[in-house]
Amino acid sequence: MTRGQVTGGQVTGARTIRRAGCLACAAAIAVATGQAAIAQRAGGKATGPTSVGVVTLSDGQVPYQVTLPGRAVAYEQVDIRPRVEGVVEEIPYKPGHKVAKGDVLFRINRDDYQATDDAAKASVAQAEASLKAAQLTLDRYKSLENKGITAEQVSTAQVAVAEAKATLLSAKASLDTADLNLDRTVIRSPITGIPDVASVSVGALVTANQTTALTTVTRLDPVYVDVEESIQRINQVRDEIAAGRLKAGDTLDVSLKFDSGPDYKGKGTLVSPGATVSTSTGTTTFRFQFDNPDRRILPGMFVRVDVTLGTVNAILVPQGPTSRDGNGDLTAFIDKNGEASQVKLTTSGTYQNSWIVTGGVKAGDKLIVDGLTNLRDKEKIKTVPVTISKDGVVTEVKDAAGSTGDSTDASTDASTKDGADATSTTQKTGN
Repeated sequence: MTRGQVTGGQVTGARTIRRAGCLACAAAIAVATGQAAIAQRAGGKATGPTSVGVVTLSDGQVPYQVTLPGRAVAYEQVDIRPRVEGVVEEIPYKPGHKVAKGDVLFRINRDDYQATDDAAKASVAQAEASLKAAQLTLDRYKSLENKGITAEQVSTAQVAVAEAKATLLSAKASLDTADLNLDRTVIRSPITGIPDVASVSVGALVTANQTTALTTVTRLDPVYVDVEESIQRINQVRDEIAAGRLKAGDTLDVSLKFDSGPDYKGKGTLVSPGATVSTSTGTTTFRFQFDNPDRRILPGMFVRVDVTLGTVNAILVPQGPTSRDGNGDLTAFIDKNGEASQVKLTTSGTYQNSWIVTGGVKAGDKLIVDGLTNLRDKEKIKTVPVTISKDGVVTEVKDAAGSTGDSTDASTDASTKDGADATSTTQKTGN
């Protein structure tokens, strides 16, 4: 009995030891799981600084450029309508093919107008003969005045001459009208351009000054592009120039972009600055002119116009590694004593694919352009100097031995010599 009790106590003690061991294992697993969860919430970076790619920023004279939406407008466009009534006899032009000023577009049957013209010519001839006879009578009466011809008869002859002259003038006016109507049976292009497909066919009856145009002739070279700009931004630019922060260029550099495909090669010139402001939109309209020999720009197309107004002393920051915070402020990360520091950028526009930055960073700062995924403010980082190609490909800087160079000695494509070089090397960024 005593042995049984002792044996039972030993069994109970063993079970207690095993239970304590299980609890210890469970606690160890829980601690490990908690540490893994913490590491996962930290972006999988349990130990060590985050490796990021950086470029060194520099300041300089940067082109100040604004991009405006625009719509192409025909340089000249004319709706062709008949000025006389008749049946269309011929349509000699080819739609879509260039016609010169004065080329025939339509011919209207002219038989009736030819007859009217002939009758008007006969009336003129008759009026000329009547005038000649009246003049001869007047001359004879004047020579015989007081010799059987009274003064009253002379006066009557003078009146007859005046009436004959008036009749002749009226006949000539009728002839001019008949000539015009006869000439208007041939409808010619008033401008050089491209005619549309005719809205009528041969044999159709048309009327003078009808509502429906027979066709439309459009001149495509050159072509206008109308853009709208906010009067608020216009005044801001004027203030920048007045304060000396923006150095205006001698001429405007105007280029055009399509929504797809390569940029347009031709340059534009300002034709008409805005003179009034829309009461509904607060914008004013500018008109630019572009040469269009290949007819790439067609009236009605929506395009984008880049206008370079001058230069500002600023830093070009690629748009790729920047973002907007909850307040809408533009932010970026820079290296600050081995930590990622998020800064707010002050901009004065864009140039190609870069921000023109006037505040928030300074020359010599190292902008983080690669390794931005899950990067946080004040996070420990290890900087790797990189360069950015024209296509936006990020590449580490190698020393002469082929190893990655120290970030403090790196020279990067983002260190601009001028605005054009900076833009060509900061179009894209890697993450």
